[in-house]
Amino acid sequence: MSRAVNVLALVRDGQRYVFMYDDNSVETVLSSLAAFASDPELDFTWYDAAMLSQRVRQLQADEEEAQTEDFPSFF
Repeated sequence: MSRAVNVLALVRDGQRYVFMYDDNSVETVLSSLAAFASDPELDFTWYDAAMLSQRVRQLQADEEEAQTEDFPSFF
C-alpha cells in the first residue's frame, strides 16, 4: 500500500518554498510553516504561513469528507 504525498508550493519573486508531507505529518508541516515565518533571514511571512496552513487544513477536511463518502452510513 502506498502513501499519498501532499505538496504545497509557494513561488514568489524568484523564491520557491515547497513542502511535501503525508497525512500523518500534518502537525509537522504546520510547525515548519511557523518556523519559516519566524526566520528573519527568509522572505516567508506570517501571511504566507497562514495561507498555506489554511490550505493544509482544507486538504485534510476534503480527505476526511471523501473517506466518509466512500463508506456511507446506513443508519
